[in-house]
Amino acid sequence: MPHTSFEKTLLAAVDEGLSSLGDSPKQAILFHLENSFKLRKTKIPTNLTEFAKALEGIFGPGASYLEKLIVKRLYEKLGLEFEEEETWNFLDYIDDAKKHLNTMGDI
Repeated sequence: MPHTSFEKTLLAAVDEGLSSLGDSPKQAILFHLENSFKLRKTKIPTNLTEFAKALEGIFGPGASYLEKLIVKRLYEKLGLEFEEEETWNFLDYIDDAKKHLNTMGDI
């Protein structure tokens, strides 16, 4: 899977994760990301640290729930089995998904 395909898949997983909250909340979050955090939706895959910080800024400790939804969708889309790791954060899961794809020769 070329790098841009991974980014598109990740963006789709982000979209689906946010959509799980409903369309209006999703639109409000995207508006807040862009206006308060200067993070456009299309730039999320290349600014994951900023995205994670922005979610935490919006949701506080509840951000981890939304991050986990996004990661589960990403793993599902990539055909990977999601296993929860207690010490991992959002970025660790993204790195793990990339490593699995590198191992399979898809990135």
